[in-house]
Amino acid sequence: MLLSPGREVISLLPKIPIGDAVEGLVDWIEANLGWLLDAISSLLRFLIGGFQDILLFFPPLLLILIATVLAFFATKRNPGIAALTGLGLLLIWNLQLWSFAMLTIALVISSALLALAVAIPLGILAANIDPLDAVLRVLLDFMQTMPSFVYLIPAVIFFGLGNVPGMIATVIFAMPPAMRLTNLGIRQIPIELDEVSDAFGATPMQKLIKVQLPVALPTIMAGVNQCIMLALSMVVIASMIGAGGLGYRVLVGIQRVDISMGFEAGLAIVIIAIILDRITARLTITENRQP
Repeated sequence: MLLSPGREVISLLPKIPIGDAVEGLVDWIEANLGWLLDAISSLLRFLIGGFQDILLFFPPLLLILIATVLAFFATKRNPGIAALTGLGLLLIWNLQLWSFAMLTIALVISSALLALAVAIPLGILAANIDPLDAVLRVLLDFMQTMPSFVYLIPAVIFFGLGNVPGMIATVIFAMPPAMRLTNLGIRQIPIELDEVSDAFGATPMQKLIKVQLPVALPTIMAGVNQCIMLALSMVVIASMIGAGGLGYRVLVGIQRVDISMGFEAGLAIVIIAIILDRITARLTITENRQP
């Protein structure tokens, strides 16, 4: 069989052992940092379980009432979003998916909080340190172009199956937009404000807290919104590696070809996504309208 000149050249080149290098790195991490992985796993399992226990501690109707009131005041007394929250959660309860929904919300909350705890500080540092911004920009491009299913592979290798690897994959997947928009918000601050704060003798920390963060807050909140939405989408995908919640119900519905099970769980996911999106988006709009 004749090969084209391009294929002949490629066949003569030595293969770069990327796979072997990655496998060696994984083996080294498991052999030398197993204690750290176990500690992280225990901490994240405690965090997820804590949020789930809090959500399941209240009777469903009481928690729905509390969520409706909180949504009303969090969105500056918007009755439409409050009604959407109450009716949507009532429908989830009526579909007998309450415990699955609470686990999904616990996974989303814990993952989003951890992602934001890493992304926002790094975004602030990148906005003030150009070399760090250049490095993070390449890393974020890589993270955002990588298929979401690929994040499940290292999570399973290091943490096995269950909610913890699902949370790890979700945190990594949800960080980039929050980091990018925090960086963008800080960089878009008018230079005059920085000069005035410097003229009044503000320290870098005072300038950050009293000038930069309040001005950049609408953009940062947009990043928070996107982080929460990506966390919810990844939590559903993470059901493939044993994460529980509504995503697991969708997966079981696919495996059994059970249309009703899959549709009901998918509808509950859509309801939670709409509620979270409307609340966080309303917060962003409210901040934009402030003088």
